[in-house]
Amino acid sequence: MALRGGIDLGGTKIEAIVVDDANEIRGQAKRMTPVEGGPPDVVRELAAALREAAAAAGVEPASLAGVGVGAPGEVDAAAGTLARAGNLPGWDGVFPLAPELGKELGVRVALGNDVRVAVEAERKLGAGRTHRSFLGVWWGTGVGGGLVLDGKLWLGRGSAGELGHVVVKLDGARCPCGRRGCLEAYAGRASMERRARKAEKDGTKTKLFEIMRKHGRPRLTSGVWATALEGGDKLAQSLIGEAVEALGAGIGSAMNLLDLDAIVIGGGLGTRFGEPYVEKIAAATQPHLFVSDRPPAFVLTELGDAGGGLGAALLVSD
Repeated sequence: MALRGGIDLGGTKIEAIVVDDANEIRGQAKRMTPVEGGPPDVVRELAAALREAAAAAGVEPASLAGVGVGAPGEVDAAAGTLARAGNLPGWDGVFPLAPELGKELGVRVALGNDVRVAVEAERKLGAGRTHRSFLGVWWGTGVGGGLVLDGKLWLGRGSAGELGHVVVKLDGARCPCGRRGCLEAYAGRASMERRARKAEKDGTKTKLFEIMRKHGRPRLTSGVWATALEGGDKLAQSLIGEAVEALGAGIGSAMNLLDLDAIVIGGGLGTRFGEPYVEKIAAATQPHLFVSDRPPAFVLTELGDAGGGLGAALLVSD
């Protein structure tokens, strides 16, 4: 039986798993993504997470058939490099992530875009199994997207599906990518945190940062946002409400262009908030649909937080 590793590298956390031939999880581990440093620091945390997952599975990393990594940003799968990873610390240029992690672990490493590998996992193993065409919307630190057309993951020239960088407001808020008005500037967790910090500094009352400190978190994680919403925090409600409206505008535009069967909602915030927010996003999309009497199905990820790791492991399944 060949075991494979899969690592989901997010802007907030790193999740590593070891799976068998049937894609059953045999070991897993979670670590926080570094908030400082640069690519070498991230690679060290990736290696540490995979070693912990391998130990839980009772194997050494070098004995694995391979390790896949899903990472946010622009991926060159052939070279194993990652660029434009704006939600990772100090990631200014192109870095050979797969080769460097392979040296650390002593095993073959394959690299893919984080959302696209998660969407591929949903296509093969999860919520996308019954849909020939769908858009995966991964609502988390950023807003990622992945397209399945006619039963196949569509990559375009390599960067198709970047829903987070669809413009929802001309000359709007600054996005982490450097442009203005992107969906991610309104709905990405990192962007919302920046706006929350500015609002608190300007005198707006909020318990977001009190909750963050209480739970020992360096950032406003999905759990912090959920707790604040449950407690009726007005700033959290306002920012999340605006995020939902922006998601509706972006998804509506994608639907008008592509006329897809379904929208699969995942990511840290999407998974944490669950079905009630899938319904809110569907409602926010409806006014933007050109063919409003035939909306797509809106479904929650079936694989949840494990989807990124499972998709990454599929990169080395051959």
